Amino acid sequence: MKTADELLEQEQQLLLPYFNNESAWRLGTLIRDHASHINAAVAIDIHAFGQQLFFSALQGSQLDNLEWIRRKRQSVLRFGHSTLYLRRFHESKGRIFEEQVHIDVTEYSGHGGGVPLRLKEGGLIGAVCVSGLPDTEDHAVAVQALLQLIEEMNNSAS
Repeated sequence: MKTADELLEQEQQLLLPYFNNESAWRLGTLIRDHASHINAAVAIDIHAFGQQLFFSALQGSQLDNLEWIRRKRQSVLRFGHSTLYLRRFHESKGRIFEEQVHIDVTEYSGHGGGVPLRLKEGGLIGAVCVSGLPDTEDHAVAVQALLQLIEEMNNSAS
């Protein structure tokens, strides 16, 4: 189980050299291919620059997954961190993210699976969200795909 500090470190490893519509498509297909390979009934959503750039709902995913994605995305965009970090941070303070007075539980979620899309130069541009697995697995799937995308981007630049 990763701590809040470990999740913050992880976020620093996920800084993108660039991001565009093609990057979103590649990231989404990396997640979808992995989820399909493990027969995961997940929904995948990638938002950047104020618009949805990728969406896929695999066989067995449900309408409820879309609601989880919306709440995870809202949390990432408002607070600038992964939803798993938000949960672990509040747990480390002895509280529950969703029980904070400024959090509307119908709009925000501290369940893992929402990960920020952040440029090395430029900051937060969006979020990648996965829903359908246990939340720590949703998080791990998104992170692994982001790491692979960043490696591909760095290799193509050299």
